[in-house]
Amino acid sequence: MNIVVVGAGAWGTAFTLHLSRLGHTVTLVPRRFEQALALASTRENPEYLPGFALPQSVQIGHELAPVLMEAELVLLACPSQALRETAARVQAGLGGATGLKLVVSLAKGLELGTHLRPSEVLAATLPGLAVGCLTGPTNAAEVAAGKPSAMVLAAQGAEEGFLAEVQAALSGPTLRVYRSADVAGVEFGGCLKNVYAIAAGCCDGLRLGDNAKAALLTRALAEMVRVGGALGAKAETFYGLGGFGDLVATCTGAWSRNRTFGQRLGEGRKAVELLAASKSVVEGYRTTESFYELCAERGIDAPILTETHRILYAGKPPAEALAALMGRELKRE
Repeated sequence: MNIVVVGAGAWGTAFTLHLSRLGHTVTLVPRRFEQALALASTRENPEYLPGFALPQSVQIGHELAPVLMEAELVLLACPSQALRETAARVQAGLGGATGLKLVVSLAKGLELGTHLRPSEVLAATLPGLAVGCLTGPTNAAEVAAGKPSAMVLAAQGAEEGFLAEVQAALSGPTLRVYRSADVAGVEFGGCLKNVYAIAAGCCDGLRLGDNAKAALLTRALAEMVRVGGALGAKAETFYGLGGFGDLVATCTGAWSRNRTFGQRLGEGRKAVELLAASKSVVEGYRTTESFYELCAERGIDAPILTETHRILYAGKPPAEALAALMGRELKRE
């Protein structure tokens, strides 16, 4: 399959390597021209994914119009807050594209202000095209190294037969892709887990122990189901790869940017200084704001999300947020 990956951060680079191993025609398109030149000459991405060589078969592009002409599938590997602008660039380059059948987002976050999910942003920006999302418990370095992983693909507007082709094309000996009909549930799970990963990191920073973290993850899953269900998703989706699977990986992995961010907060650092010093985007920071506003608008009870928001945006000490959660009214599980 002819596939274009737009965005050359860690995840875009890692998935390009995976697709290349499967024998697809892959073009990686960085956002910055100077990054495209560096990748083309060095065949490595030391800024975001050091230690992994890009095969010569991987094409490096910069202008989207030429590479989209023969593309069948486009993957957008960019932060959620840059998704609309990235999709607009794709839309502007579609003039000669005749075979493009699906555009898939790898982003995990709601758009600020609109509270739209990634596929909803794509649908608004790329009218007439089938759009979807690909998510799950995946660390970029492990996918790049070919370690066993699993993901879930959900799309709207795509023919079921072609979606099955994409599922097969993305799957291989080291990555198994499942399909889901619940686009909203898959995306809400991928977004919310970043919020709870920050809370889990706070537990680590406060050195609260395994009991506290296990309890947090359990109640976070329950909250994820409640919030997602109130927003129209199916409860069972959150017990799959895009919900529970991604929650566990992101809340426990040493590689998780959101968990590490939360850990630093638990150790006494301030959110503003941590964000200023970070090269990579901490998706959970803005996602917490979006979901907090959305839940307030809809009257959805989300205590863990609310306390995480207070830590991030009101400067509440993580230890006080924990005390507030522990002191809530007792009830049945």
